[in-house]
Amino acid sequence: MTVTNPQQILVLNAISAVGLQRFPEPQYQVGKVVAQPDAILVRSQDMHQMEIAPSVKVVGRAGAGTNNIPVAALTQRGVPVFNTPGANANAVKELVLVGLLMAARNVLPAVRFVDALVGDDQSLHEQVESGKKNFAGNELPGRTLGVVGLGKVGSLVADAAIKLGMDVLGYDPEITVDAAWSLPAQVRRAHSVEEVLRGSDFITLHVPLLPATRHLIDAARAELFKPGAVLLNFSREGIADNAALLAALSAQRLRAYVCDFPAAVLQGHPQVLALPHLGASTAEAEDNCAVMVVDQVRDFLENGNIQNAVNFPNVVMPRESGYRLAVTHGNVPNMVAQISSAVARAGLNIHNMLNKSRGEIAYTLVDVESAATSTLIAELGAIAGVLAVRDLPPNLAVSFNR
Repeated sequence: MTVTNPQQILVLNAISAVGLQRFPEPQYQVGKVVAQPDAILVRSQDMHQMEIAPSVKVVGRAGAGTNNIPVAALTQRGVPVFNTPGANANAVKELVLVGLLMAARNVLPAVRFVDALVGDDQSLHEQVESGKKNFAGNELPGRTLGVVGLGKVGSLVADAAIKLGMDVLGYDPEITVDAAWSLPAQVRRAHSVEEVLRGSDFITLHVPLLPATRHLIDAARAELFKPGAVLLNFSREGIADNAALLAALSAQRLRAYVCDFPAAVLQGHPQVLALPHLGASTAEAEDNCAVMVVDQVRDFLENGNIQNAVNFPNVVMPRESGYRLAVTHGNVPNMVAQISSAVARAGLNIHNMLNKSRGEIAYTLVDVESAATSTLIAELGAIAGVLAVRDLPPNLAVSFNR
């Protein structure tokens, strides 16, 4: 099979081969050095200072957080940014449970105590029997776990905690319908972060890092911890203000801080358990994220469909013909009418059409009976407010990016 213009995929980080193999050859070429990429796949590499080629139509993040990607700038170019919510949720949930149990039973200070012991077996036995009283912990049944953020991970953590006999108090002002359906009925709904902090023995954070959530746990909120509470952060480092946490630890309002993000100011603190960003570091999670992001990127490149974009609406329309137009534009009046009129002037019959918006961005899919001409593509691209036009016949031949 001869492919004139194979799709070029630039891979910035190590992405699981299980996912990359889902790009079929010769329709796709995948590599770490690509001059004119159609798509970029990334995990943790910081793209903010990166020169992103004008040819890029989509960016896919093999993970949930997108704070390493210049989402706003890409949105202005009409480029959707996909992530993979839920693909690594089980891996993160399991690590949260590890942290929860280690904090409850004082495992880390106990391990440090044992590692520092010297002597023969009899001496070790005597030191252990003498010192173990300093590491007595608490059992979890009857304790309250506060969950801030009730997405896929938060819901799984809540369900696991309930099965361990804990009471769960949850808060999420923007919970989705799907997340609400998957949330265990036993979760008590809080009305604010403050209510969660005041009422919980353990608090776990599961929110994305956004301007509104940076330092969600600040000095004022750190005053609200129940004495002896434990905070777990397997979300993002910036969600909690480290200086505020140090003050809370010193004042014994916070007994321990368990996180996945080492920081110099916390390094070596006896009440801090910091892991080296292991939340999604399982073979299964890496495979799941890679498969999910590749499938999403392929569906966008081949069919124009959008699922799990952080900056675009979800737009999925089954094909009703072999020819499809995908138009990215501002969310402004009369845009759909202008697109329809241009298609009509080109003499093309519209089989189906779908338009959705999200904030200032809108996206329109149009299935037509025959191939669009380059003249029509140019005319659509010239409409004020249009950011990108793609013609999606079976061979993905034509695109326009403003």
